[in-house]
Amino acid sequence: MRKFRMLEKTPIGKVFLVAEDEQIVAVHIGEENFRKHESPDFAVEDRDDLLLQEGKKQMMEYFEGSRRTFDLLLYFEGTDFQRDVWNALQEIPYGCTKSYQDIAEHTGRPKAVRAVGQANKANKLPIFIPCHRVIGKNHTLTGYAGSRTHIKEKLLNLEGAAYRGEKV
Repeated sequence: MRKFRMLEKTPIGKVFLVAEDEQIVAVHIGEENFRKHESPDFAVEDRDDLLLQEGKKQMMEYFEGSRRTFDLLLYFEGTDFQRDVWNALQEIPYGCTKSYQDIAEHTGRPKAVRAVGQANKANKLPIFIPCHRVIGKNHTLTGYAGSRTHIKEKLLNLEGAAYRGEKV
């Protein structure tokens, strides 16, 4: 059974943390995103779950600016390439950005720029695995969670990251 905890008052709106088998398995930004991916038959709210309590605490510390890294049990499933990308994302320091090209090169696949974008889109643990820190080679914002670049912009501003404001 999957358990979740909702964080209601964050700079990016409602955030839902989802856990299963003592690991965080998903972060959903917005109620619509949560309902799209989680079935009420298989996910129940659990305010007493210690992992979800810790996840909420760390996420709120991040939003308040007092936390720059996370220390939680995360579970992410994907192809070898996706896992390589997600591991590379976790190496991007707080307040810094990398381009899709940088990540492709880091994974040893310099021509896989679009595939890096698709791996970012498939990331089920945004913020914990900071795909918001990946921007265009020309330092502009590009897609986030589909087309929600306004969320990426808020997260980068919260971290004080440098980028160009115009979106592509």
